[in-house]
Amino acid sequence: MKFEFDNKRITGVLTVVPHNTVKFDDEISNYNFSEKQSKKLKLIMGYEEKRVAPKGVCSSDLCEYGMNYLFDNNLLKREEIDALILVTQSPDYFMPATSNILHGKLGLKKETFCIDISQGCSGFIIGLIQAFMLLEQKNINKVVLLNADVLSPKVSKRDRNSNPLIGDAASITIVEKSNKNEKIVADINFDGLNALCLNIPAGGFRMPSTMETAIIREDEAGNFRSLDNLVMKGDDVFNFVLNKVPEQIENLLSSNGVTKGEIDYFLCHQPNKFMLQKLADKLTISYEKLPNNIVENFGNASGVTIPTCISFNLNENLLNNEYKVCLSGFGIGLTWASMLINIGNFDFCKIIEY
Repeated sequence: MKFEFDNKRITGVLTVVPHNTVKFDDEISNYNFSEKQSKKLKLIMGYEEKRVAPKGVCSSDLCEYGMNYLFDNNLLKREEIDALILVTQSPDYFMPATSNILHGKLGLKKETFCIDISQGCSGFIIGLIQAFMLLEQKNINKVVLLNADVLSPKVSKRDRNSNPLIGDAASITIVEKSNKNEKIVADINFDGLNALCLNIPAGGFRMPSTMETAIIREDEAGNFRSLDNLVMKGDDVFNFVLNKVPEQIENLLSSNGVTKGEIDYFLCHQPNKFMLQKLADKLTISYEKLPNNIVENFGNASGVTIPTCISFNLNENLLNNEYKVCLSGFGIGLTWASMLINIGNFDFCKIIEY
């Protein structure tokens, strides 16, 4: 599905990360792997440390903290917010929607449109598309896009496939109408036949959590997890990314008459350093134009990784400069989405700790 928008822009990005840091080296003993093998895995994948939310802290807590930071520093006013979008796979409750809970905690006006979107790795781009569509409405001028996930409690500590990389975070992106007539284009695809390549088998209505689903078992690769934990078919996901994502990006560029040389940065979802380096190789672009350093510093917080990449790698450069970028998210669903957009001249762009 292709999308095209104009007269829209991002005016600020704030990322909120937990202050609690967990280092890869401190968890090596959890894995059914020799220390030498674990150190090699660390080097290849770019594992170093991740940010993990304290026990009991939910996605809404990180979002509320970040929103109050913006209010307190006069970077955002409550009465300006016409719509609130929350993209998360870790809602506070099955019901009600977490965006409604945040609406109440933040004291937003009754007219503010609120919606939850259940999406992961492509969630930033999906959220932007939804924000741009809302801005087509006459009475909507400013949309707050929240991306947040606290998935660390759903990962087995003895699963070397997932535990080294999963981190927690939230981001707040302000999206507004603009007088600059700059075209924004996006493409998004879905492969529901392979949706369960990344999933948490138990805990929903299909398979409620029980004492049985909580039993830890060893898989054929020597990982230990229960049905309540995240499971990832790593090889399938890797092949999916390298087969589908470069093709989508190349097609999006060519169909809009844009060369790779015209793109200042390719800002992608951050699964691990190895996969991103292979993606850059497939696209024949430099590693500098496709940053791969988020997992080693913060971990993979699903849909939050692209705004984290923006906040960490471009930060204050975006206050007075503008860049032409290609955003790309890919993973759970299976979903892959790419967008061409100019970003810059922001009101704020930073990372804060919860």
